[in-house]
Amino acid sequence: MNRAAASPWPPLLVAVALEVAATLSLRAAEGLTHPAWLILVVAGYAGSLALLAVVLGRVRFHDHLSAMSAVGIVVIVGGVLLVETGSAHP
Repeated sequence: MNRAAASPWPPLLVAVALEVAATLSLRAAEGLTHPAWLILVVAGYAGSLALLAVVLGRVRFHDHLSAMSAVGIVVIVGGVLLVETGSAHP
């Protein structure tokens, strides 16, 4: 593996950019008045968390994110979202 491929900086920078884009989209969604923006919110935060997992694996554990681990992260995030939306009081 070459040094550039193992660098944690590119995925970290993309993760930060996705998080900023998701936060701006969340503001643009104005609650649920513009629901199309919520697609960008979910995609941005999910992508940011996935890339952060890649960075943490490279820096802390010197490991890569496998497909099974990525699926696990998606399931956990989805579960948290379901619990939060299901427990919302009208």
